[in-house]
Amino acid sequence: MTLSLAQSAAPVRPRYDATWSDYVTIRDDPEMDWRKLSFHRGWLWVDMGKEGPNHASFSDLITIIFGFWAFLHPEVVLQSYGRCLLEHPDTHACAPDLVLYKGNPIPKWQAGEPRRIDLRHHRVPDLVGEIADTTLSLDLDEHKQLYASLGIAEYWVIDVKGLRVFAFGLTTAGYYEVIADSQVLTGLPIALLEQTLERLTTETNTAAANWFMQQLQQPEN
Repeated sequence: MTLSLAQSAAPVRPRYDATWSDYVTIRDDPEMDWRKLSFHRGWLWVDMGKEGPNHASFSDLITIIFGFWAFLHPEVVLQSYGRCLLEHPDTHACAPDLVLYKGNPIPKWQAGEPRRIDLRHHRVPDLVGEIADTTLSLDLDEHKQLYASLGIAEYWVIDVKGLRVFAFGLTTAGYYEVIADSQVLTGLPIALLEQTLERLTTETNTAAANWFMQQLQQPEN
C-alpha cells in the first residue's frame, strides 16, 4: 500500500491502516515538509504545520525547567533531546516535544548514522511529553498508548489552552496512571508546574522559569 498525502498547513488526518513502509516513504520524502511523525500498530499521524508562538513558548519553558532541576541536582545526569525522532523499526516511531534521559547510558549520535535514535540499540527515554496546543485529544489517546507500549516511565501532556499538566507514570501492568509528583524529577510536584504555566498569562517564559526556580530553592517547612 502506498500512502499519498498532500502537503498542508494543518496536521494531516490520521491513518489507521498504514504500514511501516508508508511511514518510511513519508519520513524519507524530501518534498514532505513534516514537523512531526508518529507510527504505532498501523496508526500514522503526520503534522505538516509550523510551530506557533504558544507552542514554542511552553516547550522552551519546560526545557528550562529541566535545566533548573538539573542545576539543583548536580549528581544526576540529565540529557534533553526534545523533538528528536525515536524509532523502533516496524512498530514505533515518534518525535515527542519533550524527551528526557536520566542517568547513563545516554544515546550518542555517531557520524554516518541516521539522524534519529534507534531504540533497537538505545534504551527508551525516562520521560517524554507533548505540548498540546491543538492536539490535546490525540496526545491523551493515541500518543499516550504509543508511549506506554514503548515502556516509557513518565509522560506529560502540557495543555496550552487550559494551563494544565496531565502527568502519568507507568504501572507494572504497562499502562499509565495519573501522578501528583514526578517520578523521574524527584521532588517535583505537578501542581508547581501548573502554577508556573499560569504565570505565562502575564509574564515571559524566562520570568516564569525564574519564579519556578525560586520555589524549588525555598526551604521545606
